[in-house]
Amino acid sequence: MNLFITGGAGFIGCNSADYFLRHGHQVTIYDNFSRKGGASNLDWLQSHHETGLTVVRGDVRDFAALTAAMQAATPDAVLHLAGQVAVTTSVMDPRTDFEINALGTFNVLEAVRAHCPQAAVLYASTNKVYGGMEELHIGETPTRYEYTEYPAGIPETYPLDFHSPYGCSKGAGDQYMLDYGRIYGLKTIVLRQSCIYGPRQFGVEDQGWVAHFIIATVLGRPITIYGDGKQVRDLLHVHDLVRLYEMAIEQANTLAGQAFNVGGGPTHSLSIWAEFGPLLAEIHGTAVPVRYGAWRPGDQQVFIADIHKAAAKLGWQPHLSPAEGIRQLYQWVAENKGLF
Repeated sequence: MNLFITGGAGFIGCNSADYFLRHGHQVTIYDNFSRKGGASNLDWLQSHHETGLTVVRGDVRDFAALTAAMQAATPDAVLHLAGQVAVTTSVMDPRTDFEINALGTFNVLEAVRAHCPQAAVLYASTNKVYGGMEELHIGETPTRYEYTEYPAGIPETYPLDFHSPYGCSKGAGDQYMLDYGRIYGLKTIVLRQSCIYGPRQFGVEDQGWVAHFIIATVLGRPITIYGDGKQVRDLLHVHDLVRLYEMAIEQANTLAGQAFNVGGGPTHSLSIWAEFGPLLAEIHGTAVPVRYGAWRPGDQQVFIADIHKAAAKLGWQPHLSPAEGIRQLYQWVAENKGLF
């Protein structure tokens, strides 16, 4: 199989490329290498795979370059992972956020429609398409917030509410993907991803909080918690996510035009500091100091994905627990301090 991965030098992209290359597939990664860690991730990929990997330096906003690369690759599957990924950045620079996420996704769809309309197309959407979810009734315990009406998490039928420029741009891509499946018959599958973490993640303060907290702890850098630290997220290890990608590609003919909430679900959830902090302190061997700041706009008190649809239609479940996955990520960061 030939795969074309936009953002292929990113955290999820390079883990995806590595997985499919190890399973004997051909992979083209298309990346502008603007993100921290991209060059390092490419070096890692090339050091592990002497054949099967093609690298194209390009931007999803450049339709001519994207089209040429996709036409040359003749992919059987496209993983659209490239994007502007931070809410705070989108608030400061909404035009660039729109051009990368909304226009970039439109460009990918048009390139597929023109040159490989039979390809499976997976889109890395986000739980932010559900907005701030202020209307929900939220309970509170000493260490976390929790849903009172959705014990299994938020289903795909929950109303969309594009809150923040980032939510709008990713939501536009989300809906374009679904509509191109409906109108043009493309085999598009939307994956509304929750908190993804794992090795080769160069997390920063406004994106990739699990890796950011671990990196800061290992290197002795300051950590700021925005809000009270009882916000809850469901965590999904990147290796479990890539397994889902493979299963979705294999079943693209029957799943085309559908959206799936993809995360760890209730059993793989943690509050971002009240519960994550003690776990990190145990791994680190000492308490980790933090300071607190004001809540950030659009921050959800809770997001947990209801993953029943993915389980039912794909036969998929997350395997790696947050406790084990976080321990593995800590070890990876500790062994690769020079990358940060």
